[in-house]
Amino acid sequence: MKENYCLQAALVCLGMLCHSQAFTTERRSHLRPSFHGHHEKGKEGQVLQRSKRGWVWNQFFVIEEYTGPDPVLVGRLHSDIDSGDGNIKYILSGEGAGTIFVIDDKSGNIHATKTLDREERAQYTLMAQAVDRDTNRPLEPPSEFIVKVQDINDNPPEFLHETYHANVPERSNVGTSVIQVTASDADDPTYGNSAKLVYSILEGQPYFSVEAQTGIIRTALPNMDREAKEEYHVVIQAKDMGGHMGGLSGTTKVTITLTDVNDNPPKFPQSVYQMSVSEAAVPGEEVGRVKAKDPDIGENGLVTYNIVDGDGMELFEITTDYETQEGVVKLKKPVDFETKRAYSLKVEAANVHIDPKFISNGPFKDTVTVKIAVEDADEPPMFLAPSYIHEVQENAPAGTVVGRVHAKDPDAANSAIRYTIDRHTDLDRFFTINPEDGFIKTMKPMDREETAWINISVFAAEIHKGHQEAKVPVAIRVLDVNDNAPKFAAPYEGFICESDQTKPLSNQPIVTISADDKDDTANGPRFIFSLPPEIIHNPNFTVRDNRDNTAGVYARRGGFSRQKQDLYLLPIVISDGGIPPMSSTNTLTIKVCGCDVNGALLSCNAEAYILNAGLSTGALIAILACIVILLVIVVLFVTLRRQKKEPLIVFEEEDVRENIITYDDEGGGEEDTEAFDIATLQNPDGINGFIPRKDIKPEYQYMPRPGLRPAPNSVDVDDFINTRIQEADNDPTAPPYDSIQIYGYEGRGSVAGSLSSLESATTDSDLDYDYLQNWGPRFKKLADLYGSKDTFDDDS
Repeated sequence: MKENYCLQAALVCLGMLCHSQAFTTERRSHLRPSFHGHHEKGKEGQVLQRSKRGWVWNQFFVIEEYTGPDPVLVGRLHSDIDSGDGNIKYILSGEGAGTIFVIDDKSGNIHATKTLDREERAQYTLMAQAVDRDTNRPLEPPSEFIVKVQDINDNPPEFLHETYHANVPERSNVGTSVIQVTASDADDPTYGNSAKLVYSILEGQPYFSVEAQTGIIRTALPNMDREAKEEYHVVIQAKDMGGHMGGLSGTTKVTITLTDVNDNPPKFPQSVYQMSVSEAAVPGEEVGRVKAKDPDIGENGLVTYNIVDGDGMELFEITTDYETQEGVVKLKKPVDFETKRAYSLKVEAANVHIDPKFISNGPFKDTVTVKIAVEDADEPPMFLAPSYIHEVQENAPAGTVVGRVHAKDPDAANSAIRYTIDRHTDLDRFFTINPEDGFIKTMKPMDREETAWINISVFAAEIHKGHQEAKVPVAIRVLDVNDNAPKFAAPYEGFICESDQTKPLSNQPIVTISADDKDDTANGPRFIFSLPPEIIHNPNFTVRDNRDNTAGVYARRGGFSRQKQDLYLLPIVISDGGIPPMSSTNTLTIKVCGCDVNGALLSCNAEAYILNAGLSTGALIAILACIVILLVIVVLFVTLRRQKKEPLIVFEEEDVRENIITYDDEGGGEEDTEAFDIATLQNPDGINGFIPRKDIKPEYQYMPRPGLRPAPNSVDVDDFINTRIQEADNDPTAPPYDSIQIYGYEGRGSVAGSLSSLESATTDSDLDYDYLQNWGPRFKKLADLYGSKDTFDDDS
């Protein structure tokens, strides 16, 4: 480091000396008299006049990072008109003038007062001018010049990233490019070797190398194995000055990871696997697992398993668990300990993805032997058939043998079996089973027409181990017996038209009939239709069998008349084709009807035909009109009777006061808030406790007890109400229903007193209303009403 500083100082001094000499030489070679001009001829003979400056210089240079005690002399300005008497003053302006660069106004020497950094600013543009010291009058036009900061090697190389990460496949060839690292140097690349970088590797040999000029890192060894070492740490250096001594340097770290390739086949860690399975295991149950190890990762390490040989290929299967990379051996079909006790399988493990580049490393698979032992288990009984179908005739008596089910113990012990019927499947208890031999018998007759098939379930269990049981379905078909006679398929009814005996008979049947039999087809059709033997020669109708399970009914004669007979009942015998055959007699109803000329039915009512002979249509209408008039009279009579019905309670006279509900009242003062609703006080006769009734006759006349009547100015209205309730409870003439009576109470303490006429009903002056005449014209209407009542009472 000390040598670097000495070198830099020497370079600074050498630069200053060279530039100062060049400047002096350049200035002296360009000195010209000030304020003089000359002419020169142009290309076309035109005379051009150019003013000639008295001072000219080129650009100045200053070394960066100068750390000497004195300011650095950048250069000197001097004009031709400067005679040295001090009358000329030099002025400096522009970038950094006065702060970084200062000028001696007498001598024109320019100095740099601060340390300059080229990386911060490479050049400065300044303006110089010579003026008269006394008057500041410009003696020459201002002139612009540039001060360039000359670079020194003061910046080390820097990489773009502090650390790098790169991947390269394992077993790559030598020289495979891994990554390129790049460094930069802030020094001037156009001056010297300060920014000329050279790359080298400090750590990571002999696995990797780096190109000196480009920084590209390449593999240096062949067949690098990821399984041996996956990650490498490499340190790369970048050095300026072309890598020579004294140059500055920077480093970066590169982490290189070898990516996996499928260069390793799977291998089983052992040659034989031992497994076992119980004979009670169900298909799909796991027997065991095998695993082949593959050091590769990802899809390169995926392994699939297959059974390629062995005597258990039909009973076992293997699947691949891709999460654990294991082969799962499962039971494909049930095994039997008593049949075979051991099996052997050959299992192969192979890679899913194979890289053709490394196919020579193969084969990428491995095999292993899997031996499976079958373990004995306490198995439930086993029926000889998966299901049973038996038959029994309907109406068979109880105890008839239906069939047999048979089960055995598959274990070596061969235990005895006990049979039972699942009663949930035989709720009607049609069958029973012998618990020892499995014979199924009927318990009662069955009807095929109700149930043609009966499905039950039979259990078989070991006698000494009841928890082990088997179940088998048993379908029992009820065979048909010809026990049902055929009947009409529908309630048939025939119609025949009245006709003259001379009219020819029709060839069309009156009605076509068919039959229905509940028995099976073997005991049903073909049906035979005929008349009973006793009426085989019926003079009116005959039956013709169509031999297709239908028959037609025909008339043997004409001239049917409703007046003689409007209804005929024809018995018909129907026989089925069963063995032995069954037959039944069915009755066909044939009506005689009136028809038009085309044979269409008009009426089949014999009574209507008779009425037409005795009564005309007008007579029938008159009779109906009379009936309607009588009904109207009865309705009017009932309506009038309801309107004249008197009420249950008979009043002595009409209570005219029921319309006087709201009237002028001065109120009872502030205590009027205790008043009750007086809207219901409409019957003065109720005060006496006696209300005449029409619906009952009282046994005795009830008279109110004087001691129970409250005073008009009762202290407590509750006493008044309780008194009325007691009277109503003890009154035998009271209405037979609950009554809510609300009394008006105006309160106490009013100076004017109570003006209500209703309250006077409870006083001793019930019949004295003369004082109302003295109350003035406002109470005249009330006085007239009460006065008229008094008069009425007197007259009565």
